[in-house]
Amino acid sequence: MGFQITGDAAADKVLDDSSFALLAGMMLDQQYPMEHAFRGPAKVLDRFGTFAPDAIAAADPEEFAAMASTTPAIHRFPGSMAARLQELARIVEETYGGDASRLWTEASDGKDLLKRVMSLPGFGKQKAQIFVALLAKQLGVRPAGWESVVGDYALDGHRSVADVVDADSLQKVRDFKKAKKAAAKSSD
Repeated sequence: MGFQITGDAAADKVLDDSSFALLAGMMLDQQYPMEHAFRGPAKVLDRFGTFAPDAIAAADPEEFAAMASTTPAIHRFPGSMAARLQELARIVEETYGGDASRLWTEASDGKDLLKRVMSLPGFGKQKAQIFVALLAKQLGVRPAGWESVVGDYALDGHRSVADVVDADSLQKVRDFKKAKKAAAKSSD
């Protein structure tokens, strides 16, 4: 089936083909519309010619930031996200031999996986929980105890990118987030 997060078949294929692209898309998913964040890796691939962690980590930071800032930029904050992407690439290269999937395939259990993801730049606890849920729901990566570390994100429904499988589910996730924000505002 493959990912259907971005609304762009070519960008979704980049996520399908590269575990590092999937991880990077999740990292970019902050203060920016979800589908645009997950298109970031395809933009980098188109402009930079590769999405290999070693090449991204070794790129000149100023040139890489300029490439990331080219319209349409990879993120609302392209400079800081370019630096964060290079740091993520460096960690994947140094810790996992350039294979981002080792992050989850070598995790001993759900707690270990959550800890590994939380150690990455741009991944707080909530984002790490969502990423673990995405791995479980969309890739079938379910280390022992994964449900207990992702909390409500393990539930059926439309709470996060982990639940996006088409345009309809993307809209349901947006509606859920909008309702959650409205509820939070009304309780203040």
